[in-house]
Amino acid sequence: MIPHLRCAFWRKQGSERARRAARKRRNASAAVPRTGGSPASVLDAGSPSLPVAPPPRQGRPTCTRHSGWAWRLARGWRGRSAASKAFATLALAAFATAGCSGGNGRQVLTIYSPHGRDLLSAFESRYEASHPDVDVQWIDMGSQEVLDRLRSEKANPQADVWWGGPSQMFETAAQDDLLAPYRPTWADKVGDAHGQRGDWWAVYLTPMVIAYNSEAVPADSAPKDWADVLDPKWKGQVLIRDPLASGTMRTIFGMIVERSLRQTGDTAQAFQWLRRLDAQTKEYVLNPTLLYQKMARQEGLITLWDLPDIETLQSTTKLPIAYTLPTSGTPVVMDAIALVAGAKHPDLAKAFIDWVGQLDQVELAARQFHRLPARTDVPDSALGPSLREAQKKIVPEKMDWAMLQQRGSDWMRYWDEHVRSAR
Repeated sequence: MIPHLRCAFWRKQGSERARRAARKRRNASAAVPRTGGSPASVLDAGSPSLPVAPPPRQGRPTCTRHSGWAWRLARGWRGRSAASKAFATLALAAFATAGCSGGNGRQVLTIYSPHGRDLLSAFESRYEASHPDVDVQWIDMGSQEVLDRLRSEKANPQADVWWGGPSQMFETAAQDDLLAPYRPTWADKVGDAHGQRGDWWAVYLTPMVIAYNSEAVPADSAPKDWADVLDPKWKGQVLIRDPLASGTMRTIFGMIVERSLRQTGDTAQAFQWLRRLDAQTKEYVLNPTLLYQKMARQEGLITLWDLPDIETLQSTTKLPIAYTLPTSGTPVVMDAIALVAGAKHPDLAKAFIDWVGQLDQVELAARQFHRLPARTDVPDSALGPSLREAQKKIVPEKMDWAMLQQRGSDWMRYWDEHVRSAR
């Protein structure tokens, strides 16, 4: 789904020294490239800079929205010296354990999510309007980064809710005891789209698509299926979001491996396919914002991504990016929500989970953010014309989600070591 500027809030400090430190953090945060982005916040493709966080609303504590850069820094120092590792770990701990308090004595609800600034800000405002005693604070990062961060914080959880990401990642988190069972009030509306122990529940359904620059690529020439992306004419024209941090790309790569297993009983065919894709790929892009901008500037013409993000790009920006739905089938991810085990505010978290899955909130997400509902009682009229048309064309891939959850990390590790590293 559409990541944005990662958000965390810092407690107001009483001393001038602490205020200077907070200003330093804000300046450092503004200088670091974002690791995600919402379509509506993407600048014109020719702009060299990225948008900054909005000013805090009246009645909120002075705060900064920061990216997950400290987290990625710590992960990126693997294999370095002990001193370097210690520095990175301290950097991560400083961000992970920073305290937060709401303005005007409100209770803080902390959410980790890949859903992006536009959706998160809209739902933050709506929830706080009806729950004035709650201060919703969110950190937006890739799905895999959420999972890794919850693991690092297991002894001292910082989040209350994990909202958004593929179900197989939620199931992994549940098996690692990172989630707490909770049955939301709307549970009976999503059928069996939930975790084995009731640790997570699907809110949206997210299909994967092939996206292209619509100014450079006529619609009738765009790839119609996954294999078309391997056509020699696209060599050096493919941009891929870094798969190790992205639940979306892990799902697409997992589909390729599962197809190979079904057809041949082995993964060799899949990794040969992924080698061919790697040969087509110009760049593995750090984050979605950069991906959108590079696509718009025609630094690459083709990418693999998800339907809601591209639909939202089309409706909220002038970026020339369109998409096709793969004719042979595409994964349709169950996009979930869950209560974090050991959450500091479990009652607030449960109330928010109940609210997010209410019919009116799901319909808002469908109309405004092109999210296909997991609820089975949402009328087609709530989807909007483009989403209704797309729904007719979706051919759901037969995915073994349990296999992807159990073996997906091994597949990605092999890809990273034997495909990407062989470039």
